[in-house]
Amino acid sequence: MFALLKKPVRRSPKPLQTVKRTLAVGDRAMPLTIKENSRATRITLRIEPGGRALNLTIPVGLKHYEVDDFLYRHEGWLKTKLAKFSLDNPIRPGGTISIRGVQHRIEHTGSLRGITQALVIDGEPVLKVSGLEEHMGRRISTFLKKEARHDLEALARRHAAAIRKPIASVSMKDTRSRWGSCSWDGNLSFSWRIVMAPPLIIDYLAAHEVAHLKEMNHGPKFWALCGDLCPRMDEARRWLKLHGSQLHAIDFS
Repeated sequence: MFALLKKPVRRSPKPLQTVKRTLAVGDRAMPLTIKENSRATRITLRIEPGGRALNLTIPVGLKHYEVDDFLYRHEGWLKTKLAKFSLDNPIRPGGTISIRGVQHRIEHTGSLRGITQALVIDGEPVLKVSGLEEHMGRRISTFLKKEARHDLEALARRHAAAIRKPIASVSMKDTRSRWGSCSWDGNLSFSWRIVMAPPLIIDYLAAHEVAHLKEMNHGPKFWALCGDLCPRMDEARRWLKLHGSQLHAIDFS
């Protein structure tokens, strides 16, 4: 008799669904990731930094036709937002790349060996790139990482000295969700793509992360300190908001 009174078997909760598909937006084929979220009460559409992909967060159990209807209604909005991201890849001979806010014409030397150099030839900024043409993107990104490290290490250590805080390390990454980070133990990390921005923006990013060495938050004291380190902070923040995604859009692969 008592054998019938067994405890019910606990079943693992059904995993939330993630669907990947391609969405046609005008003449673009955009990778689209659709994710169910148990806390979502509405559909949220987000364009990844650089305009390379789309993310759609939906409530659990939403019907496919409801997703399609949402995407159809927002096609015009997507076209407008994606229009600022050029389909033309500038990483090619004759294309241009910004270095510290200055456009450089990319020139392939044709030589298999040699270093990547930023020069001014007859008054024109030029980036000379050697090696195989198919490796051009990798060689340019390696050059930009080196230049970014040179600038950001010097700027960060100068700002850190001003507030008398030590820096444990400085690293370069290619993050898309944030331009930089600061850990509790003083490790600073920056997106090397910032070296394509004007010097003011590079300095602001260094000041922003160094300010976190003293204020690990985004409260009033943090912004006051950041403004002391970079007096043109508001101007730099506006520039990043308007143009930052375009730096992420450049494909070096």
